[in-house]
Amino acid sequence: MRRALAAGAALLLTLALSACDDDDREEARSAGGEVVAQSSVAVDTPELQDLRSQTGMGDCEPGPGGGALPELTLPCLGGGTAVDLASLKGPMVLNFWASWCTECSVEMPALEGFYQEHGEQVPVLGVDWQDTYPASALAQVTKRGVTYPSVADPGGETSQFAEFAKMPGMPMTFFLDEDGKIAYVQAGGLDSAEQIADLVREHLGVAL
Repeated sequence: MRRALAAGAALLLTLALSACDDDDREEARSAGGEVVAQSSVAVDTPELQDLRSQTGMGDCEPGPGGGALPELTLPCLGGGTAVDLASLKGPMVLNFWASWCTECSVEMPALEGFYQEHGEQVPVLGVDWQDTYPASALAQVTKRGVTYPSVADPGGETSQFAEFAKMPGMPMTFFLDEDGKIAYVQAGGLDSAEQIADLVREHLGVAL
């Protein structure tokens, strides 16, 4: 009986964490200990590959190399080619999100709209950050109709680098210039594809 109750409680906690917002997630971290290391969270299993195949997401693609971001290789969410951040060059939109972040899910349609209209010229790459529930992340992708690719950083390994160490909250969007340097950081959600396009024009000097 005790084992059944414990299993039920664990399941309820898992479901609650997968749906909580930023503040709730932070409280859960404080109560439950440190975030799981990346190597402890599988983001490329047969089950996740199957979920990914239902999303319509594009393949993760490394950049040409010689970029300015730190050398850190992240796996593609749900399977595919891993991406070394140092390989990326812009113009590019790099969006940090998570399934537990309510505002992230709200801005996804704006990013998708921009990607559909301008993705050939300015690619969009998501980073599923400090999210230990990749199945929930893929469910959000499916629900929001997202087709731009995402890599996964469940252990928050990007936070060890100065470029990403002081993220005040989620979501966060980094605009990379042609050298792969961070030209602009947008803290908080993006409201529309046109807002993203305006930021690209202003900070990356791209004529869209």
